[in-house]
Amino acid sequence: MSVSAIAFQRWISQLAPGSSTADVCRQSGVKRSTLAQQLVRGKVAETTVVAVARAYGRNPVLGLAEFEQYRELAASVAPPTDAEVLSQTPTARLLQELLVRVGAQPVHAPAALAPPDAGTAEPAAVKQWVEAIDDGELRHRVSVAAGIAPQNYSAQLSANRLTPELAVRTAREAGVGLRNGLVVTGLVTAAEAGWPPSAVEDALGRLSDAELTLLASERLAALGRALKRQEHDERASRRAWDHLA
Repeated sequence: MSVSAIAFQRWISQLAPGSSTADVCRQSGVKRSTLAQQLVRGKVAETTVVAVARAYGRNPVLGLAEFEQYRELAASVAPPTDAEVLSQTPTARLLQELLVRVGAQPVHAPAALAPPDAGTAEPAAVKQWVEAIDDGELRHRVSVAAGIAPQNYSAQLSANRLTPELAVRTAREAGVGLRNGLVVTGLVTAAEAGWPPSAVEDALGRLSDAELTLLASERLAALGRALKRQEHDERASRRAWDHLA
């Protein structure tokens, strides 16, 4: 989805009075050709809004909240649930915590495995997030509310992606903080969405040893399946090239 170009230009006039399109592009790092094309089409991408907001010292979540379809973001300050935080916690961090608990690694081991923005995850964790907040009917409710075919929604999840607007709608239908949908898509950081800096450590601390072990094993199993598919595809590709040769 996107925001209205007219609304965007009005927002820019308030955010940076007197600034030209060229000024905004220089400040934000957005290519002039990219912004020009979006303005001509009448639709400006959320990524552009976020880049411009950051460039001018504005929280990107509140920047998006200036636009009609994202108004609710300003008031939606509910913290993420443990399930959401854990869905965005890298597998390596889960394994690190497990090693500490079984005594195989010092408690004060280097924190290099943890991501720099506490709470953000390894790439493509959108599907994990939806699975973490799904009560069994979430996908159906989102499809109905968004007016899209269930298979189209499932296709996005299979590709581990959601449009920002659909991610916010998913959060709304699940009854969790709306900003969380923007975090899992990578549009904004956990800090920008107001996630507590200690969110990951707190969520991990509330897991029992058994729960942590099961979660880590599920992640490793999923990783193993993904790697197996990747190896299969690579072998098939090599065979195809050998055949062509």
